[in-house]
Amino acid sequence: MSEEEFDPTRPVEEALAEGVQLFNDGEYEESHEEFEHGWLSSEANDSDFFKGLVQAGICLHKLQQGQLDGAEKLHSGMRRYLAAFLPVHRGVDVATLMDEMRPFLKSALEDAAAIDWSSAPKMKLED
Repeated sequence: MSEEEFDPTRPVEEALAEGVQLFNDGEYEESHEEFEHGWLSSEANDSDFFKGLVQAGICLHKLQQGQLDGAEKLHSGMRRYLAAFLPVHRGVDVATLMDEMRPFLKSALEDAAAIDWSSAPKMKLED
């Protein structure tokens, strides 16, 4: 997201909800753009939370592209950033996301050709 695209008046909650929807639809690269809004927003005092969500989206995007090493590194970063926000933060079930990402990535790293994207991790957002 470039500075020209960043709208500081847009509510963080709106970008978060849109990012979760895109993530759950398998639009990982696009989801990261929405999560980046929270990271850049002066309203959000928890930029590491949004950095973790960005890394989750890009991790799965890299996996889609067959960039296994990149996906693995992003997964490590995601876990490091999100650990402080367990179990739930801003309505996102961080614990479940982290629990689902680990085995999905492990399976993909073992056999990238057999990735079942229908079982990809999902983000749960409480109202």
